Amino acid sequence: MIVDAHHHVWDPAARRHAWLDGLPALNRRFGLADFAQAAAPEGVTASVLVQVLASTEETEEFLALAAVSGAGQGGGGDQGGGGRAGLTRVAGVVGWTDLTSPGVADEIARLRALPGGGRLAGFRHLVQDEPDPDWLRRPDVRRGLRAVGAAGLAYDLLLRPAQLPPAVAVTGDLADVRFVLDHGAKPAIAVGAREPWASQVGALAARPNVSCKVSGLVTEAGPGWRPDQIAPYIDHLADTFGPSRLIFGSDWPVCTAEASYGSVIALAAGVLGGSLGVAELDAFFAGNAIAVYRLDAGLA
Repeated sequence: MIVDAHHHVWDPAARRHAWLDGLPALNRRFGLADFAQAAAPEGVTASVLVQVLASTEETEEFLALAAVSGAGQGGGGDQGGGGRAGLTRVAGVVGWTDLTSPGVADEIARLRALPGGGRLAGFRHLVQDEPDPDWLRRPDVRRGLRAVGAAGLAYDLLLRPAQLPPAVAVTGDLADVRFVLDHGAKPAIAVGAREPWASQVGALAARPNVSCKVSGLVTEAGPGWRPDQIAPYIDHLADTFGPSRLIFGSDWPVCTAEASYGSVIALAAGVLGGSLGVAELDAFFAGNAIAVYRLDAGLA
């Protein structure tokens, strides 16, 4: 069993995605049926659909998609593409909400009451794009993060290396909140830089309430990447977080600009297969995501 804990869908014709303007290979519609076509042949049976835009409407749409996924019906609700979107079940959704809103707890409750709301697994904000490097330290943001934790949900950290120190501070202060680091904090693999990323991500890994997705690394490596180029970064994440807090994510369809879906799985399995046992690999590819995102209901 493989759970892909990080993928997206989007339709630029339906909603503006300014970040796609300079990425012609990605600037088209990608739907659940397209994802299933790529993922199901690799043994992926469930997934976590992750927000792209700072948009409550997008989150509502993703929950609605999750509600009908796994039913074997593609169609108009699939966000693009025919075929059988049900080949891969969306067991969880990491959505977006305004963490700084005084009414964030009520908004979380509203989203959970919507169709598919039972599959709301967590939230994410594009912290990497915030001009304030200490955005995570803001009192209103911390209040929102506490509301996420109080609702029993996880929070995905989308960061760049320079934003790791505030993340270390916040995750230590909010020890009751489950955090998931996306894309290993995007190390500068293309230029071979290790520090200060390695030390700072190690400090974050010392927080027992933080897990880490091995995802998005082919994008950071760039065109012509090699497994031996990325392996030291994966090894460092494995050494610091340990096998019980590593989670597989494809970052599809972003990854398709640099690699096939199968290549992303093969990269992770090839690097980690040398150091993890069979049970630990099973946890990496499925069990850890199920536990951290509490996906049992979405898999039932």
